[in-house]
Amino acid sequence: MFYITFLDDDVPTGGVLTADRKRVLSLTEAGALIGCRFSNDLVQFIATATGEQMDELARAVDQSGTDVGRSAQNIHLQAPIPKPPRNLFCLGKNYAEHVKEIKNIPGLSGKPEAPIYFTKAPTTVIDSNAVIDRHSQVTDQVDYEAELAVIIGTGGADIPKDQAESHIFGYTAANDITARDLQASHKQWFKGKSLDTFCPMGPVIVPRQDMPLPFDLGIRCSVNGSLRQESTTSHMIFDIPTIIHDLSQGLTLMPGDIILTGTPAGVGFAMKPPRFLQNFDSVLTQIDGIGELLNVVMELEK
Repeated sequence: MFYITFLDDDVPTGGVLTADRKRVLSLTEAGALIGCRFSNDLVQFIATATGEQMDELARAVDQSGTDVGRSAQNIHLQAPIPKPPRNLFCLGKNYAEHVKEIKNIPGLSGKPEAPIYFTKAPTTVIDSNAVIDRHSQVTDQVDYEAELAVIIGTGGADIPKDQAESHIFGYTAANDITARDLQASHKQWFKGKSLDTFCPMGPVIVPRQDMPLPFDLGIRCSVNGSLRQESTTSHMIFDIPTIIHDLSQGLTLMPGDIILTGTPAGVGFAMKPPRFLQNFDSVLTQIDGIGELLNVVMELEK
């Protein structure tokens, strides 16, 4: 079973997608199967549902008949958390091969001795099939970065590394779209990472119970059908428990927080010559076990 947000009469609605990806239930409908009254706001569900309730919910949904819920065929999936309550936490330079490919770029050389953090604004988040705005009035160097995203379930600060997994709600796919020229000119990463539409995310959240650590997920990004990035999550320099432990030192993580865990080698600005995204380019992000995001780059009307 997967957690999703979908449009129900044009209203963003938290829900679940069956394991065969054929049926969708709202959280309220799914909760009724186990006698619980859940909000259709997925972040509120993440913050309030207990582990026991989620386990019971998964069993009930998997055992429910085909007459429960609605067909997934014509459902419009949004990003699982379309309006994150806080900035997204992100890691830079967290794959060794990516560190190597940018070693000659001023200010970006060297393997990090500690996680490198930056944030993206919540307004960056879009769903699969949504348009990535080219923003040609402010940038000439739009780039892609396929990444695994971690969704925090149980909040907390100073989380021990051996307890980090218990604070995870689940995992989804993301693409950390970046304006490289803004990233360079501002001497920090927030602006270049935070233009509107610069974080395709989804299509589902896989609960941590279905994807226990440690895992080794394939991660890929293609542009116009040409494979640009291909690696596995086992190549992270700082693994997920380390990230959660380190990030939470003196900083309280909250239910629904999103952590992007870094991108592997193959980004456009490290190619010779660099190859940045252009209007009408098609960007496909794939992570094994989670799914794929397909987004087209276009200039949106301002």
